[in-house]
Amino acid sequence: MTAPVELNAITLRVTDMAASITFYDALGLDLIVEYGGPDSPFTTLRFADNFINLTAAEGPPETGWGRVIFHVTDPDGVCEAIHSAGYEPSTEPADAPWGERYFHVSDPDGHELSFARRL
Repeated sequence: MTAPVELNAITLRVTDMAASITFYDALGLDLIVEYGGPDSPFTTLRFADNFINLTAAEGPPETGWGRVIFHVTDPDGVCEAIHSAGYEPSTEPADAPWGERYFHVSDPDGHELSFARRL
């Protein structure tokens, strides 16, 4: 079997579709609602050739699932957009010893996201 060469989509379980769409819109990543919307039980957000799927579910998300890492050109700019939208990242942008500048933030359902660029 050949290993995959790209990540196509991430599907996250959310408890408030409208709040989640508002959060992802605030990241400043030019996300486009490809399907669904604030009142839909399933929404697909497109950025470049990739997708974030949000699926409505009752109760909090399962814990311990890991972290989604997005490589962006300007993690500081994404962090600034998050602050401007009233969200608090769990870390501020920093240079890591493994050669990336990164920070972490959680969406309204506790999914941890990391935004990074190679140094």
